[in-house]
Amino acid sequence: MESSTISITYKTAARDRPVSAVRVRRAASDPRRGWLTADGWTVPVALGRGGILANKREGDGGTPSGVYHPLRLWWRADRHPRPKTYLPVRAIRPEDAWCEDPRDRHYNQPIRMVRDQAGDRLTREDHLYDFIVEIDHNAGPRIAGRGSAVFLHLARPNFSPTAGCVSMTKSSMLRLLRRMGPRTRIMIGE
Repeated sequence: MESSTISITYKTAARDRPVSAVRVRRAASDPRRGWLTADGWTVPVALGRGGILANKREGDGGTPSGVYHPLRLWWRADRHPRPKTYLPVRAIRPEDAWCEDPRDRHYNQPIRMVRDQAGDRLTREDHLYDFIVEIDHNAGPRIAGRGSAVFLHLARPNFSPTAGCVSMTKSSMLRLLRRMGPRTRIMIGE
C-alpha cells in the first residue's frame, strides 16, 4: 500500500493581522476635527482644541504631529467586556491616573492616586476613557513640558475638541482595536 502526503497551506486573511499603519489627518473645514484611516476605512475623529501641532507643549490643547506606536489598551472592565485586540490590555482600576505635572518625576506616566489627590483620573463619570490607547508620545525619553496623556479614546457625543488626544465613536474604537498591534504606526498629520 502506498502512502501519500497531503500538504495543506493555510493563508491568514489580512483582516486577521494588525494593520501596519493608521493615519490621522485634520479635516479641511475645522482643524479640531479630522479623519482616521486604517486598512481602507475612514472614520471621523475629534482632535485637540489647538489642532495638530508640530511643537507640542503641555496645556496647549494640540494633538502632536508625528509617528507613534500604541503601547497598550486601558479599558473599563466594570462597563465593558474585554475587547479583541493585538495590544497588551489592562483593566482600569479606581486608583489609576496619569501624571500631567512636568515637575513630577512621574510626568507622562501612569500613577496610582489616593481618593482626593489631583490628576487625570482614568475612571471618569463620562465614557471618554472607557477605552484608552496609550501611545508612545513623549515616552522615550520623557521631556518635561512636551505633553502628557495623549491617547486615542472615545469622543463626546458632539465631537467637541479634546485636550490633545484623538477621539472617536465606540464602534470605531472597537473596530480599530481589532486591527491594532504594538507595531502599528499611528501617523498623525503625516
